[in-house]
Amino acid sequence: MSAALIAAMFFTVALLVTTAYFIMGSIPLLVLKHDTPLDARFVRGFFHTYYVCAFVTASATAISFALAGYIGIACGAAVLAAIALVLRSRIIPKMDALGAQIQSNYMDAIPGFRRTHTIAILINLAQLAVIVWGLIDYSK
Repeated sequence: MSAALIAAMFFTVALLVTTAYFIMGSIPLLVLKHDTPLDARFVRGFFHTYYVCAFVTASATAISFALAGYIGIACGAAVLAAIALVLRSRIIPKMDALGAQIQSNYMDAIPGFRRTHTIAILINLAQLAVIVWGLIDYSK
């Protein structure tokens, strides 16, 4: 087994762990009322950290699989890295805007923040399912 393939396996596990960890950590955060700016900042920071970690691990996975000669999996991991960048650029500013509205007592801000939080979790669950499905399908 080549060093590139060993690195690919390592980064694949890191990507799975990162995704699963942040899903398991973000679901309990739905218990928060999201009615204070502190709640909004904490959830926003949690997702910001997730998107950075997801980008790094997915990029490393893509590079290592490409070096190992598995271009299909490398492309899939690169798509995951791109999705992390897009989500970070869309969801984090939305959470920031809704957090500011929560502070100014705008009535629709809390349900909007909860909806954004829930959508982010569902997208992460879909990503995890795709990663696991891809690995199972490729191993056949």
